[in-house]
Amino acid sequence: MPNQALEYLDKEQLIQLIELYSKNWLAMDGVWFQSVERKFGMEEAMIHDENAWERFTVIEARKIKAFLQLPDRSGLEGLAKALRFRFYANINRDEIVIEGNTLIYRTLDCRVQNARKRKGMPFHPCKSVGIIEYSGFAREIDDRIACEVLSCYPDITDESCCCAWKFTLASSQD
Repeated sequence: MPNQALEYLDKEQLIQLIELYSKNWLAMDGVWFQSVERKFGMEEAMIHDENAWERFTVIEARKIKAFLQLPDRSGLEGLAKALRFRFYANINRDEIVIEGNTLIYRTLDCRVQNARKRKGMPFHPCKSVGIIEYSGFAREIDDRIACEVLSCYPDITDESCCCAWKFTLASSQD
């Protein structure tokens, strides 16, 4: 273990540290984004955000999949389990509902939008990034899963949450 100090932490401290690391990760994501946004505008920042998430979401999904030892086609149950281990799961309040061949994932409280609101900034137009992020994550967990947005800024159709995503497991021909 590279950081031997972790060996001396109890379970509660380790959980607190994971939450701290998750908040720090999100802060770094926001800091670089806002830097580009201030200098070049929202449109340019979104291009870079989409490019970053296209790569990061696959990396995150692969590492979580390996950690959880999920099979290549672990279905919606595997996706639900993997979603619970994302960085966001430690800092956003969310819910997952599986019915038949669909999984609905809803973010009930979003730290990104809350922080932008608190700072008097316009909301992050996360729909385009979210499509890339959630579709890529789901495909990496199980290539039969398709993702579609139900509600996400700037196209909010469900006022009871910050965003909502529908994942559908296609029937396998294999």
